[in-house]
Amino acid sequence: MAILAGGLATRLHPLTERMPKSLLEVADRPFIFHQLRSLRARGISRVVLCVGYLGEMIEREIGSWDDIGIQVSYCYDGPTLLGTGGALRKALPFLGEVFFVLYGDSYLDIDYAAVEGAFFSCGKPALMAVYKNSGKWDTSNVLFREGKILRYDKKNPEADMGYIDYGLGVLTAGVFNKYEEAATLDLSAVYKSLAAAGQLAAFEVTHRFYEIGSPAGLRETDRYLRARHA
Repeated sequence: MAILAGGLATRLHPLTERMPKSLLEVADRPFIFHQLRSLRARGISRVVLCVGYLGEMIEREIGSWDDIGIQVSYCYDGPTLLGTGGALRKALPFLGEVFFVLYGDSYLDIDYAAVEGAFFSCGKPALMAVYKNSGKWDTSNVLFREGKILRYDKKNPEADMGYIDYGLGVLTAGVFNKYEEAATLDLSAVYKSLAAAGQLAAFEVTHRFYEIGSPAGLRETDRYLRARHA
């Protein structure tokens, strides 16, 4: 499992000017704590955190926990931020041939074993979990019909896109072969190319996602997790 936790989180300034998004307090604990606890409860035992901006703070914080029940390792962007796709490409030696990828600001109630099963039966090199969002929780960016992703475009969504990238995918290392190693790369560009080539499978989710990528999302996720863990 790779968790993408290296971005600048500019939408959350000033909260994230001196603190990485993963360490923002949500329901009285750093958000990454809730992510890891949820993954552990769903059978995930090993995580690679792809970190960049203030990543050392995340490593120090997690290192202070006595027992999180998950093996955590770190892959740093280095002096230049690599983008979400570039960070994954750099982390490939730690991830193996097939791996989950989770956005660092997403909290998902999902059956990871079911997603894994769907990937291994789809015959494609990548899979994206999708949710019928209809523009409600964030801007929809996926055209999904009859079980297929026909188009994906995060930067230029179109009116007929009623679904959204749920924040979880399964990738094979080979999808990065055509991209130059030194170039900054966004994961959304990889997904867009795969969808256009008919090589991106889908797993439809019916339960909404929670996220801390925006001030409104942060407040809502805090309320949800407080109620869940009460």
